[in-house]
Amino acid sequence: MNMESIQTFLGTTALDVGLKVLAALAFWVVGRWMIGRVIALMQAAMNRNHVDPTLTKYLGSIIAIALNIALALGILGYFGIQTTSFAAMLAGAGVAIGAAWSGLLGNFAAGAFMLILRPFKVGDFVSIGGIVGTVHELGLFGTTIVTPDNVMTLVGNGKIFGDTIQNFSVLPVRRVERVAQLANGVDALDAIARFKAAVALIPNVSTEMPPEVNLLDMKLEGPQIAVRPYTHTDHYWQVYFDTNEAIVRVCKEAGWPVPSALHQIRQL
Repeated sequence: MNMESIQTFLGTTALDVGLKVLAALAFWVVGRWMIGRVIALMQAAMNRNHVDPTLTKYLGSIIAIALNIALALGILGYFGIQTTSFAAMLAGAGVAIGAAWSGLLGNFAAGAFMLILRPFKVGDFVSIGGIVGTVHELGLFGTTIVTPDNVMTLVGNGKIFGDTIQNFSVLPVRRVERVAQLANGVDALDAIARFKAAVALIPNVSTEMPPEVNLLDMKLEGPQIAVRPYTHTDHYWQVYFDTNEAIVRVCKEAGWPVPSALHQIRQL
């Protein structure tokens, strides 16, 4: 190859390729900037309309990925590369990745459905995936829960969506379930009246839904009284423990004997 041929090559083919590379870089930089602007404008509009921040972030990520793929395919097409075969290769790679990461993608899909259906939100007290606690963060792949003993717990969205979801914060009040076991010989009706009066004095007990105090059952030891006050979820445990204390206090003040099945059997 002589110098004239080299000069001709550099003056035509190499120069043409160089210009295309520079144009591709320019397209990539400008395209990335435009994608960033589009995502920023979309998220700003969603924020103005008070759309959930997690949903905003999720949609922004999906649109950004789609636009970046379209930009890359456009640049490849500019170089004359057949993008149809490249798209087929991406589809095949997607199937392979999907098979390998089926669990992760399942969590992702469940997270998308939860963002649409909204069975709970940040701050709700829930029971999901066998975990009870307050929702700290809604993620695309998992939901972060803070349990009552202050442990940060991450639950996969797939497990949440495929299991029972209990949201204790949706309704205004929640019922506390306690049972008072009394001894034989204790007047059950008198006990019900005493328990009602004591529970009504507990702070944060709902007045719109009065406490339910009823004769639950008759056992060998004696009558069982169901003591069920209503309260807001935020005060559940305070009312729970105060109800226990109220039951003990009423029994002590009334002078009722301690129930004992063994004692009753011996008397028989």
